[in-house]
Amino acid sequence: MFKFLQPAPHIPRLPNKEIDAEYKLMRFKVFAGIFIGYAGYYLVRKNFSLIKPDLIEMGWDKGELGYIGAALSIAYGISKFVMGNVSDRSNPKIFLSLGLGASALIMAVWGLADWAFTSLALMIVLNFLNGWVQGMGWPACGRTLAHWYSQSERGTVISFWNVAHNVGGALLPILAVWGMALFSNDWKSALYFPAAIALIVAIVIYFLMEDTPQSCGLPTIEEHNKDFSGGLKQIEHELSAAEILFKYVLNNKWIWCIAIANAFIYLIRYGVLDWAPTYLYEVKNFDKEAYSWAFAYYELAGIPGTILCGYLSDKWSKGHRAPITIVYMTLVFIAVFIYWKNPVGQPNIDLIALFAIGFLIYGPVMIIGAFALDLAPKKAAGTAAGFTGLFGYVGGALCAELVIGHVADHFGWDACFYLLMTASILSIGIIAYTLKYRPQNS
Repeated sequence: MFKFLQPAPHIPRLPNKEIDAEYKLMRFKVFAGIFIGYAGYYLVRKNFSLIKPDLIEMGWDKGELGYIGAALSIAYGISKFVMGNVSDRSNPKIFLSLGLGASALIMAVWGLADWAFTSLALMIVLNFLNGWVQGMGWPACGRTLAHWYSQSERGTVISFWNVAHNVGGALLPILAVWGMALFSNDWKSALYFPAAIALIVAIVIYFLMEDTPQSCGLPTIEEHNKDFSGGLKQIEHELSAAEILFKYVLNNKWIWCIAIANAFIYLIRYGVLDWAPTYLYEVKNFDKEAYSWAFAYYELAGIPGTILCGYLSDKWSKGHRAPITIVYMTLVFIAVFIYWKNPVGQPNIDLIALFAIGFLIYGPVMIIGAFALDLAPKKAAGTAAGFTGLFGYVGGALCAELVIGHVADHFGWDACFYLLMTASILSIGIIAYTLKYRPQNS
């Protein structure tokens, strides 16, 4: 591994009278770093979606654009796992900044170079590369969360942090519109203008982030909070790639369980989100403005739903992630059924159902990430979370993008809803099995 990525060394502990105040300050700084940083990643993730209409006007067809979009999902899913393993052996302040800076540069090159739009292969490669460096974001944040927050508070903290992707996702189209105004209606500004902002964010988070508490002269979070509620023995020395992979992740049946469940959860998340405008237009007779607002409601609903889910996982189920996930996914099943069966001509019920799905589905998406951090030592946190992300994106999101459209074309929308509801049931069954999980303090 490159030396500049290596974790920061431990330094002598601060005097006891300084520890509480320093811990509060450093936790505020690192949380601000991962929140702003992860929001920044979303400024340069889905930019391609905003320029699809312009590319269609240039003569590209939807099938070709689908391959470009799929390249990001495949690369992101694989990278989240592979780079997660690297992040577990890296300093997150460098790792997070480097990934965001690289993603911003790729988007800037794509937007500023006319030659990038002359070849399908070039655009696939650029989106694949962007997906790969995007995979550096979550693992670095996961490592930070695992080191600075103990298990009994982690669900609530991660739920607030997870809102960063809604913030970044909402800011992207605003920056795109602003870029059009600044750069003479140049549609390519949807790529290079948000990239410029993201590059600034990458620099800012470098100065906000820190590695571990011990690298700042502080005790471990478990010692400081006197919180060993997880029952999982925490390792404080750095692990090798082989140890992380084969001892703590690939050999952990519970991580396999939540990873498989994550694929079904992501299938629902993106199966509903990506196809909501088309379904509402073709089946429920929504016009463009109406389905655009419905699309926005789905995303915005995820903010309170995620925060509530994280809070309940800490306070109601005492840090156990499975019970609240089962409750949320059961309600997702009901909301999807209502969204499907609501008769044409009752748009308010469609909107309420779509809002409910958005409110509910993002909680389990977040909880799977928190569960992954609970199931592995914090020195393997990035790999564990990346492994679940691999299944979520390569299994769930990719199927939502490619399979749902194929099923709708050949078997109708009813078949799509049977698929989504089956995914709900399977995710509930797999998560229910993890109720048997008992952490081993060894």
